[in-house]
Amino acid sequence: MNWRHVKFIEQFSPDPDRKQAAWLMMSDVCKHCVHAPCLEVCPTGAIMRTEFDTVYIQEPACNGCRDCITACPFGVIHVSETKHIAQKCTFCYDRLKVGLSPACAQACPTQSIRFGPINRLKQQARERVQQLHARGQSQARLYGADDQVLGGLNSFYLLMDEPEVYGLPSHPKVPSQTVLASTFWSAFTGLLVALGVLFPLPRTDPGPPGAGPAGVSRSEGHP
Repeated sequence: MNWRHVKFIEQFSPDPDRKQAAWLMMSDVCKHCVHAPCLEVCPTGAIMRTEFDTVYIQEPACNGCRDCITACPFGVIHVSETKHIAQKCTFCYDRLKVGLSPACAQACPTQSIRFGPINRLKQQARERVQQLHARGQSQARLYGADDQVLGGLNSFYLLMDEPEVYGLPSHPKVPSQTVLASTFWSAFTGLLVALGVLFPLPRTDPGPPGAGPAGVSRSEGHP
C-alpha cells in the first residue's frame, strides 16, 4: 500500500476565456501531529509515539475498531481489506531506527519532500516563504509549522492558497477539546428530561359536555 498521495488542484481565472491557470500540488501523507487525535482515541494503545516523535500503529495490538479513522481530521488512516486493522504512513520507522531517511524523501528528485531536524526544516521553509513573498506571491504560507494546528505537524507544508483549497482543515481539534462542551449539553438535556418526568405540566379538566372553561357549567336561554 502506498500511503503518500499527490493531490492535484487545477485553478482558472474567473474571466470567460479562463486566460490564467494554476496547478497546485501537495504530496499528502500522515502529518504525525504533536497532539495526534488518533493516538488519543485508540482504545488498545496500538497507536504510539516513537522516539523520533512520529506516530506509529503497532499492528498486533490493533483491534480494527476504526476510532482512529473517525478522529483523524486529514483522512489518512485506512483499514486493510486483508488484515482488517488500521494502517497509515509509518514515517519509515524501520529505516529511521537504522539511521536512514524516509524512502519518499530520499527518492524525491526535486527535494520538494525534505527530511531532517524539524527546527532546521522550519527555518528553511520560512526563508522560502519570504522569497515567494518578495516575488509577489503573497498567498504563500506554511501549514502546521507552528503550534496552531494540533500543536504542530511533524510533516508540515508550504501552501500557495488557503488550506481548504487543498482539503486541509484550518482549525482541527483533538477529541478531548470537545468533551467538556459535549458533556455539559448531555447533562443539561438529561436534567431537562428528568424535570419533565418529575414535574409534568398540569392538564385542564374539560369537564362534562356543555361545560365552560375549567369545568364551569353553562346554561343557555336563561338570564
